[in-house]
Amino acid sequence: MVIQTIDLRGMTPSRAQYLELVPRAVTDVAVAQDAAQQLIDDVRERGVDALRAQAERFDGGEAASIRVPEAEIAAAVDALPQGVRAALDEAIDRVRKATAAQIPPAARTELGPGAVVEQRWQPVERVGLYVPGGKAVYPSSVVMNVVPAQAAGVRSIALASPPQAEFGGGVHPTILGAAGLLGITEVYAMGGAGAIGALAYGVHDIGLEPVQIITGPGNVYVAAAKRIVRGRTGIDSEAGPTEILIIADESANAAYVAADLVSQAEHDELAAAVLVTTSPAFADEVRVELEGCANGTPHAERVLVALGGQQSAIVLVDDLAAAARFSDAYGPEHLELQVQDADAVLASIHSAGAIFIGSYSPVSLGDYLAGSNHVLPTGGQSRFSSGLGAYTFLRPQQVIRYDHDALEAVSANIHDLANSENLPAHAEAVAARFPR
Repeated sequence: MVIQTIDLRGMTPSRAQYLELVPRAVTDVAVAQDAAQQLIDDVRERGVDALRAQAERFDGGEAASIRVPEAEIAAAVDALPQGVRAALDEAIDRVRKATAAQIPPAARTELGPGAVVEQRWQPVERVGLYVPGGKAVYPSSVVMNVVPAQAAGVRSIALASPPQAEFGGGVHPTILGAAGLLGITEVYAMGGAGAIGALAYGVHDIGLEPVQIITGPGNVYVAAAKRIVRGRTGIDSEAGPTEILIIADESANAAYVAADLVSQAEHDELAAAVLVTTSPAFADEVRVELEGCANGTPHAERVLVALGGQQSAIVLVDDLAAAARFSDAYGPEHLELQVQDADAVLASIHSAGAIFIGSYSPVSLGDYLAGSNHVLPTGGQSRFSSGLGAYTFLRPQQVIRYDHDALEAVSANIHDLANSENLPAHAEAVAARFPR
């Protein structure tokens, strides 16, 4: 296994140059856009028939019922292995506690006597949550999508997950069990771009009403579909392959760093694993550890492809300030700081989906039981967006309350500004309230 080295020592790249230097997988959502559009259009035109045909084509079989009966969800809860149920209960509890801090308080600003602007946060009424299938099963993603929506006060939640041939075309029972633990009773066995279209536009024959926001990760066709329906509904982000960036110095444990890189490479052949370090000797230690760790893991074939891909690298820099600049240009989904003075580096970090501090805060912790959310922006999107949270499902609204005297106090200003913009009726709407 060979992971590439990018040597930036002695260089002072500009922000634009850093953006050219960061390693990335070639995953252009646009290449899947035409196919995703066709699948969405098919669902809009043919509804259930299209969903059944797509299940046969892409998932190896269709469910007896696309909408999962509530009795089946309840049975899946009862069938959860004891350890898995206990772990899910603990994860739900921790994510609920951490998510509660994301609800902004209402605010009231008095600008003068009788002049008040109130800020309130209103949840959307209905959301669609997508939980992927494929190479792994993600009951943890059920928790990460549902809990923030519930914390925000969303009243209506629909969950979609791809049909599984192994389970007669139904949703994976562990996914169903996690949904049932959270009180979700509206679950659909549908996947891919067609499922995104169904959530966005609704499918009358199965009682699926359109949603206002769609969240959750998926493959490139799911990402393309979310791009297509954006505007019809809100979305969280166009999630791509997972990525981890670790900033480490010579004080870090090479075995821990290697294990964390491999843990994310396990997801997908396009997963990105990047180490940024000030120490060439430490980089060599990590290479040695990676060799054994990658070859010894059950998904070694997938891991080795990811680590050897153009999206993964060991990056050498002159100092930790340069490491922070590189990380900000990269905008990682997951950022680990395994350095002696992590808080000093943290102060220089501006862009990351989630940040894990120290040797005992691996990304795996965040995937399951940290209490943080693991639905995070990928592909550099953390440079301008955030991970999933209660705020994803909330809309800030301003409520304006002015009385007679408060409006009169600013009427002259409104008159001057309205006329400066050649909008005299704006001024007249205020003047009508103060006849002379």
